[in-house]
Amino acid sequence: MAKAYEFRGNAYRKGAELNDWAKKRDEAALEPDLPILDPHHHVWDDGRGRYLIHELVEDISTGHNIVATVFIEAGSMYRADGPSDMQPVGEVEFVNGIAAMSASGRYGKARLCAGIVGHADLTLGDRARPVLEALSAAGNGRLRGIRHGVCWDTGNAAKFGRRGVPQHQVLDPTFRKGFAHLKPLGLSFESWQFHPQLPDLADLLRAFPDTTVILNHVGGLLGIPPHDGNREEVFAIWRQHIRQLAQFPNLSVKVGGLGMLYCGWDFHLRDVPPSSEELATAWHPYVETCIEAFGASRCMMESNFPVDKQSCGYGVLWNALKRITERYSASEKAALYRDTAARIYRLVA
Repeated sequence: MAKAYEFRGNAYRKGAELNDWAKKRDEAALEPDLPILDPHHHVWDDGRGRYLIHELVEDISTGHNIVATVFIEAGSMYRADGPSDMQPVGEVEFVNGIAAMSASGRYGKARLCAGIVGHADLTLGDRARPVLEALSAAGNGRLRGIRHGVCWDTGNAAKFGRRGVPQHQVLDPTFRKGFAHLKPLGLSFESWQFHPQLPDLADLLRAFPDTTVILNHVGGLLGIPPHDGNREEVFAIWRQHIRQLAQFPNLSVKVGGLGMLYCGWDFHLRDVPPSSEELATAWHPYVETCIEAFGASRCMMESNFPVDKQSCGYGVLWNALKRITERYSASEKAALYRDTAARIYRLVA
């Protein structure tokens, strides 16, 4: 069988090709009345394809009760001119426009991009402050936080990051000077790294116990070289990190992102996407570990679309997560699918 890390000639499916492939698997929505606040998706129109409001609306219109969403920075629509430090402000301006379109009600009842997470280069140190202020102004009351991805690895995963960063970026004193401006401005931090880097996050959390931090994509699970030898060994390492991080009350975790190619499944290589049953079987240990460690009140289920579309369609993804969480109580499901995200991102949904 082909290796899971073979990315179809090192190329992702994108645009119409990806959409057509995902549509080959269609399932009726499980628990269709369960309110979902999707706390992690992107929009863009660039070399990765077109994923704007129309494509997002098409995906969420799969029978699940999506009430609102949160946009997470993706390096899209940066300003072409002006100081380089301020260019990421363009992305927040762009997404705020999509949020305003959605707020008109003309694109359905879901409030898309109701919360916005932008990017600022925190290695600017104290000079990050005016960038953060400009981002907040551009968000028109919708900006909730910042993501400065610090993904670093010795193997194949390093080739697919958007930014080249040093191994221990969050330990850098200048980075931490920039980070220190988040809480005074009412902003949270999205922690996006690969799972071998999670001890660095623990150090950051000890230094900033009052800043709200959200761990992205169950901590950045890797299943591609050199982490593809023994999945059980990798799982044990990852689980130990997750359990250690759960001690920090200012940290919550997004449960999802498991459809990314970094994780090492072979779903993207199939002619027909996997069923929600297949996905649930593969993802169950990771989802359960996060919920057991953090509790439902600090977990939020996410789509990570369109990135996770490499493995399945939007409706199938939510079915998989609902299969995994079917044994939980109504109040726990409410927290997992809406309430935790609504609290963390300060949204009414």
